[in-house]
Amino acid sequence: MKKSLYSVLLFGLCSAVAAEVPLNFDTENRGKDLGATAGELKTNQKLPNPFEFHDGSKVTKYGDWSKRRNEIKADIEKYEIGEKPIPADVSATYSGGTLTVTVKENGKTATITSKFSIPSGNGPHPIIIGMNSGTGSLSSSLFSGFVQVPFSHDQVAKYSMNGQKDTNVGFYKFYGDKNQNGDYSAWSWGVSRLIDGLAQIADEYHLDMSKIAVTGCSYAGKMALFAGAFDERVTLTIAQESGGGGINSWRTSADFASRGTNIEKIDNTNYSWFMQSLQRQDPYKLPHDHHELIAMIAPRAVIALGNPGYEWLGDESGYKSLMAATEVWKAMGIEDRIGFDFTGNHEHCQAASSQNQSVTAFVDKFLRNKDANTDIHVKPSNGKGFKIDNYGDWINWETPTLPYEETKPDSIKPDSSKGDSSTIALKMDRLAPSMNMFVSNGFLYVQGAPEGTKVRLFDLQGNLVREFGERGGNLAGIRAGKLTAVFVSSCGQKLSHKSFSYTGL
Repeated sequence: MKKSLYSVLLFGLCSAVAAEVPLNFDTENRGKDLGATAGELKTNQKLPNPFEFHDGSKVTKYGDWSKRRNEIKADIEKYEIGEKPIPADVSATYSGGTLTVTVKENGKTATITSKFSIPSGNGPHPIIIGMNSGTGSLSSSLFSGFVQVPFSHDQVAKYSMNGQKDTNVGFYKFYGDKNQNGDYSAWSWGVSRLIDGLAQIADEYHLDMSKIAVTGCSYAGKMALFAGAFDERVTLTIAQESGGGGINSWRTSADFASRGTNIEKIDNTNYSWFMQSLQRQDPYKLPHDHHELIAMIAPRAVIALGNPGYEWLGDESGYKSLMAATEVWKAMGIEDRIGFDFTGNHEHCQAASSQNQSVTAFVDKFLRNKDANTDIHVKPSNGKGFKIDNYGDWINWETPTLPYEETKPDSIKPDSSKGDSSTIALKMDRLAPSMNMFVSNGFLYVQGAPEGTKVRLFDLQGNLVREFGERGGNLAGIRAGKLTAVFVSSCGQKLSHKSFSYTGL
C-alpha cells in the first residue's frame, strides 16, 4: 500500500515539476568539466552575444547556460586575469572568533584568516562577505543578524596602485606558476576559500550556506563582482561604484572616452589587478565583455550601485553594460534578480540613503525571504557628457526564451545534523515521511526511499563522488570529510538532501 502511495505521489511530482530557478548552488563552478574554452580575438564593434557559443551555435535552453557561462569565464581568464584554480585540499577551524582556512597543494600550504562573531540564536544565519571589512563600504546595520565576514585581501594579494606585484605572499607564493595573473583572480580565489571554510563550520554554528552575499566598493567593488561571478555559491552580489574593469564594458568605455571623458578603460587600468597583457588588447576584438562578466552571475541575484558625479567611474558605460546583461535574466524570466541604482550627489563609497533602500530590498528578498520590490532600475542622470539612451545600438542580437527546467539537484542547504554513525531523519515534503539514512562500518544505509531513487554523494567542493540506488551503498575509497547525500527520484526531481561528516574507515 505504501509503495503504491509513493508511486502516485512521485507521478504527480514527475508530471508537474514547476520548480523555482535556483538562487545559488552548492558548487563553486558547476560547469568546470564541460570543456568550455576561450574564444579567439575577432573584431566586433558591438557587445558580444551572451547567447552565442564560440562555435556560432546558440543557447536555446536553460541547461545550455552553464557551458556558455564557462566560455565567458575562460575568456576573462585568458585575456584579463588568468586562471582561478579550485584546490582539492581545504580545511578550516573556527576558534576565538577567528576562522582559519588552510589550503594544501603540491607540498605547499596557504592560510587565510577572518575574524568575526556568530549572531545569537539558532539561525540559520545568512552570511555577508565584505571586502576589507565585514560589510565592505556599506553600513553593517543593513545586514543585522548576518554573519559579517571580512575578507582581508592583502593575505592573498597585496593591494598596489602602481602595477607592481608582490609575488612572495599569498596566492602568488602558493601558485608559483601564476605570477602573471591579475589580482582579481587571486582575490576571487581567496573569497572562494573563505566560503569553503564557512561551509565546514556551517553545521556547528548554524550558518545558512544558501544565503551568501559579497560586497565592496571601487576597486573592491570590482573584487566583489569577480568574486560573485566566479563562485556560484554566492546568492547576492553587491557591486558598489566598481567603474572601469567592473560593471563597465571595455567597448562602451572606449566609446565614452572617445568623446573627451577621463575614465578607466582597457589601456589605463591597473596592471597588477589585471594581467599586464590586457593593456595591449583592442577592446573591440575581445570575444567577451563585462556585460557578460555580470551575466556570469545569472540566475543568481546582483545589484550594482553607481555615482555619476564621479567622472572616473564612467557610469554611462556601466549603465549600458548592465542593460545588456539584464537580457540574460530576462531570458530566464527572472528580471527581478538584477537591479541598479545610479543615484548621485554623495561621496565616493558612501551610499545615498535611497541606495541603502535599494540594497535592503535585494537583501530582504533574496537573503531574508521577505516580500520586497526589486524592480530597481535607477538610471544615471547627471554625469558629464552622458549619452545613455542609445544602449540598444550596442546590441545586435536577439534575446531567447530560456525557461527553467530542473534536471538535477542544484541547490543544497546544509542542516545541523552531525555524525556518521547515528540514524539521520530526512525531512520529505509530501513524500516518504519515514525515510532515514545512517552510516555504519563504511556503508551508507537508506531506509524508506521510494523505488527508483538515486542517492548521489557530493564532496565539499561539489564534486560527485559516488551514486547509489535506493538502499545506499559502500563508502569504501571515499575520502573522509563533509559529504552531502542528495536523493533524486526516478524522474530527476530532488526529494531531499542531508549533509553529514564521514570519518572514513
